[in-house]
Amino acid sequence: MKQGTEDFKIIKENPKGKNRNYIFQNNRITRIGFYIVATLLIVGVLMVITTGFFLL
Repeated sequence: MKQGTEDFKIIKENPKGKNRNYIFQNNRITRIGFYIVATLLIVGVLMVITTGFFLL
């Protein structure tokens, strides 16, 4: 059985486009969510690093 080609985009640029294969929309809510998640990840990594320094 042959699988069809998959065409997906990371960010949907055109709100009236016919392409529904996208991960993120280019709007305010997506950008705010991205910055919140990125900040939490950076803070978490910094906390792990500082904990490692204190354990030495």
